[in-house]
Amino acid sequence: MISPSDISTKLDTARRRRSIGQILLLCAGLFVLIAISTLSVILVTQSRKDNAWVVHTVESENQINALLLDIRRAESATRAYMLSQAPQFLAEKEAAAASIPPALDHLAKLTSDNPVEVENSAELRKAVEIRLAELTRGIDRVKNDDVATGIAVLRNNSFNEAAEAINRITGAMRDEENRLFAQRRAIADRTEQLASIVTVLGSSLVIALGAISAFLVQRSSRARDSAETRLRDANFNLESAIGERTADLREATDEIQRFAYIVSHDLRSPLVNIMGFTSELEQLRGDIFRRIATLGQAPDSAPLVSADGSDVEAILDGEDRKLAQDYAEALGFIKSSIAKMDRLISAILNLTREGRREFHPVRIDTRELIEGIAATVAHQAAEANAQIRIEPLPDIVSDRLAIEQIFSNLIDNALKYLKPGVPGDIAIRGRAKLGFAIFEVADNGRGIDPKDHQRIFELFRRAGTQDKPGQGIGLAHVRALVRRLGGTMSVASELHNGSTFTITLPIAWAASNRNRDK
Repeated sequence: MISPSDISTKLDTARRRRSIGQILLLCAGLFVLIAISTLSVILVTQSRKDNAWVVHTVESENQINALLLDIRRAESATRAYMLSQAPQFLAEKEAAAASIPPALDHLAKLTSDNPVEVENSAELRKAVEIRLAELTRGIDRVKNDDVATGIAVLRNNSFNEAAEAINRITGAMRDEENRLFAQRRAIADRTEQLASIVTVLGSSLVIALGAISAFLVQRSSRARDSAETRLRDANFNLESAIGERTADLREATDEIQRFAYIVSHDLRSPLVNIMGFTSELEQLRGDIFRRIATLGQAPDSAPLVSADGSDVEAILDGEDRKLAQDYAEALGFIKSSIAKMDRLISAILNLTREGRREFHPVRIDTRELIEGIAATVAHQAAEANAQIRIEPLPDIVSDRLAIEQIFSNLIDNALKYLKPGVPGDIAIRGRAKLGFAIFEVADNGRGIDPKDHQRIFELFRRAGTQDKPGQGIGLAHVRALVRRLGGTMSVASELHNGSTFTITLPIAWAASNRNRDK
C-alpha cells in the first residue's frame, strides 16, 4: 500500500517538475515575444528607410519634371513676347527663369547620393544656362526693335543643341531614377514581406505556446485530481491502519501496565519474606555470638554479654570479632538493598497507577500553581542558598495534578543538583506561541553532559555523580506526563553551566483522545 508520505513526495516532485516546465515555457514565450518585438522594430525601421528611398526617388523624378516645366514656360513666354512684345509675357519669362536656378540646386541636392546623377546634374546645369542665355539674347534683340535677329538667335544651332542636351540629360536622369525606383521598390517589398513573415511566424509561435500551455495546464489538472484521489484513498487506508494499530498499541499498553502492576505486586511477597528472615537473622545475631563468646567460659560463670548481643564485639577477640562485624555489615547491606527494592517497586506501582489515571482538563493559573510549589520547597531553597524567580507565565487548560507533578519534579531536581558553594538561581519563565505554551525551567547548577541528555529521560537511569537520593524515575515520569498532555520536552545543558528544561504544551488541551488512548 502506498503511504500518504510517498504520495505527498510524488506530488511535491510532480509540482516541482510542473513549476520548472511552467518557468521554461514562460521563458520561451518571453523569448519569442522579445524576438518578435525586436525583429518587428528592426524590420519596421528598415521598411521605413526603404520606403523613404522610394519616396526620395519619386521626389527626384518630380523635381526633374518640375525643372523641365519651368524651362518650357520660359521658352514659351520668350516666343510669345517676340511675336507680340506684350509685357506680361516678358514678366512670365522672368518668373520662370528666376525659378530655374533654385530648381537646379534642389535637384542636385536630391541626386547627390548617386554619382551618375551628380554628373548628369552638372551637365544639365550647363545646358540650361546656355538655353537661358540664348533666350535672354533673343529678348534683348526684340527690345532693340530687331525682331528678325532675335528670332534668328532662337533658331541658331547652339540654341537647338542646348535644348537637345537638356532633353537628353533629363531623359537619362529619369531612366536612372526609374532604375533606382524599381530597385528600391523591390527592396522595400522584400522588407515588408519579411516583416509579414516574422509577424505570422511569431503569432504562430505564440499560438503554439498558448496551446502547449493549455495542454500542460489541463494535464497538470488531471494529474492533480488523480493524485488527490490517490491521497484521499491513502489517507482513508492510513486512518484505518492507524485505528487498528492504535487499538493494538492501547491493548499492549494496558497489558504492559497490568503486567507491571502484577509483577510489582508479586515481587512484594518474596521481598516481605526476605525482610522477615533478615529480621530473624538480626534477632539471632545476639544469641549466636553470645554462645560463641561464652564457649571459653566456665559453666558457672556469669554471662559476659546481654541476651540481644548488642555488645558482643566488646568481648570477642580476633576472628570472632571480625566475623561479628562482617555479619552486621552483611545484614546492613541486605536491609539497604531491601529498602531500595521496596522504593523501586513502589515507584513502578505509582507509575502504573499514574498511567491509568484519567486526566481532566481545567483552567490553570500557572503562576499561582508554581508559586504554591515554590512555597512548599522554600525551606529546602533557603538551606541551599537558592532563589526561585517566577516570571510572567501563560495560563493553560490542562490536568492540574499532572502539571503540578511536572514542575514539582523539575524544581526539586534544580534544587537538588545545584553547585556547592554557589548561590542557586532558578528561573521559571514562559510564553505563548501559535496555540502552545512554552515553559522553561532554568538553573545555574551542575549541568548535564550533552552525551547524557537522552539518558536522563530513561527509566531508572541517572547521569553524573550519584551523591543525591533518587531512583532515576522523576524525569522519565515527567516526560511521560508531558507526552500524554500532547506536548514535548527537551533539555539544553553543559557541564558546570547549568541546565534549561523546555516544555511545550497546548494552551487548550482536549482530554478526549488521550484518555481514550491511555
